[in-house]
Amino acid sequence: MKLVLNPWQFDMLVTTNLFGDILSDLVAGLVGGLGMAPGANIGADAAIFEAVHGSAPDIAGQGIANPTALLLAGAMMLDHVRLHDEAARLRRAIEDTLKIDQVRTGDLGGTAGTAAFTKALVSRIANA
Repeated sequence: MKLVLNPWQFDMLVTTNLFGDILSDLVAGLVGGLGMAPGANIGADAAIFEAVHGSAPDIAGQGIANPTALLLAGAMMLDHVRLHDEAARLRRAIEDTLKIDQVRTGDLGGTAGTAAFTKALVSRIANA
């Protein structure tokens, strides 16, 4: 309940995999949906970064998936391996693509497919 009513009171939640999966699905709605939610599983000897929504097999191959969650997971991975400037550059390009260029996939109320969004993002990164 506290997570839904006042999510800003939490900086981090450490849970087991099952509860982390449940909570990540719940809080994805606070940031625009599952297409915007990256995930990280960090252990003592390994780390895995992924989109919270998984592989989205229901829309696979249709060119309509929002790649943002996976890209943000990539930014988290870059931070994890101490490439902070590169992570910030990627996050800034994602933000500018969404806010300034107004290029959005259908889940965010836009009309861009996966390829169009990615092309706009790559253009932002190249020109940064």
